[in-house]
Amino acid sequence: MNPKKNFNVRVNKSEVVAAVLPMQEHWLPLSNLDLLLPPLEVGVMFCYLNPIIVSEKININFEFNSIVKILKTCLAETLVSYYAFSGEIVKNSAGEPELLCNNGGVSFIEAFGDVELKEINFYNPDESFEGKFVPKKKHGVLAIQVTQLKCGGIILGCTFDHRVADAYSANLFLVSWSELAQCKPLSQLPSFRRSSLFPRHPGYYDDSIDDLYVPISTLPPTKPEILNPKDQVISRIYYVTGDKIEHLQSLANCHDQKGINSQRSKLESFSAFLWKTIACGIDRETSGFNNFRFGIVVDGRTRLISTNVDDNNQDKSLKGYFGNVLSIPFGERKVEELKEKSLHWVANVVHEFLDIAKTQEHFLGLIDWVEAHRHEPSMAKIYAMNGDEPAVVVSSGQHFPAKKINFGWGQPAFWSYHFPWAGKAGYVMPMPSPKGNGDWIVYMHLLKWQMELIEASPSHVFEPVTANYLNLI
Repeated sequence: MNPKKNFNVRVNKSEVVAAVLPMQEHWLPLSNLDLLLPPLEVGVMFCYLNPIIVSEKININFEFNSIVKILKTCLAETLVSYYAFSGEIVKNSAGEPELLCNNGGVSFIEAFGDVELKEINFYNPDESFEGKFVPKKKHGVLAIQVTQLKCGGIILGCTFDHRVADAYSANLFLVSWSELAQCKPLSQLPSFRRSSLFPRHPGYYDDSIDDLYVPISTLPPTKPEILNPKDQVISRIYYVTGDKIEHLQSLANCHDQKGINSQRSKLESFSAFLWKTIACGIDRETSGFNNFRFGIVVDGRTRLISTNVDDNNQDKSLKGYFGNVLSIPFGERKVEELKEKSLHWVANVVHEFLDIAKTQEHFLGLIDWVEAHRHEPSMAKIYAMNGDEPAVVVSSGQHFPAKKINFGWGQPAFWSYHFPWAGKAGYVMPMPSPKGNGDWIVYMHLLKWQMELIEASPSHVFEPVTANYLNLI
């Protein structure tokens, strides 16, 4: 079956859902790590089969009106604990963004899509999801849309402000929301304890932080855009079979010349393959590219947990910490070198730059670095490319708890994050497949020419996600 290209999504109702309990208005400062994020919107979507078919097995009324009522009622209850999502970002007296917790509420949209779930082009989210099922956030920090499809299926789309939450935080919220919908106690309460990320006095950071982050004022002026269709940024969603992932890992873990068998993770092996695949397709003469940067997002929660066994409160706080606790280490190598060297060599390079950010001291130093440069905005250096050299960032979604996002009418049949930002640095997120068989779903947001190189690769590692792959046909 060919995907349906032309279909309409009609908004039937839009309202604001606030926390069910009144709260006193107060300010919640953004942490130093939050301040490294520019205003970016991140989307996430979940597709469900017709809940009425599911409800026939368990004798519950799951018509669309009932579904909407459950979602809104439980959202209002969830926002009591996750009150940050019911606030808004404003500038404080110092000109820095800060979160005003005023229970302004969340935009909640009800819609109808004139398409069946099996007719959706999952491979091309620009065509099928963007602006249709994933809402545009017009105010506040979170927007939600629930859409009924012609077949009775349901698509739940959310968009949140990245300055307030990283993917880990958003996942905590989504799991809590679905738990309340099933009348379960919350498995993890969120923590807004900013003291967990306070800078040290006196502060200290290693010189390596200067290699990863940069004050925006020190960047060269933006070059005028030269329109080129291949410089268009597009999004695609692929799957990679578990067998292919294991094969890549075996290639990355082969013995080196000294006979030492290095143990590279699946993420490191996958990242090395992606880096090398794009590099192998670059023509240095026509592109003018000499170097290629590649980064991986590291979550600092487990790194920051205290080594002091008596500090259990901090450990619990960080496990449920709501906000950004991220660092983006990266490596930079010559394109020709990436072409010539083995996958094993590239995987070692990935391991080396990733290792920098796997310590408690790295994150404490990053917090102190932001404090030392607090008088001006800063950003991750890998994003400050201005198109001079290619750059790609991988953010692992392997712990994405998508199967837990069950509101009572079954697990989602498909899910994906959606991050269509306008920057030239690419963004890739591998996630577990709904099949639960070791396959990965891989969301990619790259320059068009980079996507073409990946699809032209003779390895055929990346296959388009289709309704047939998802067993919807």
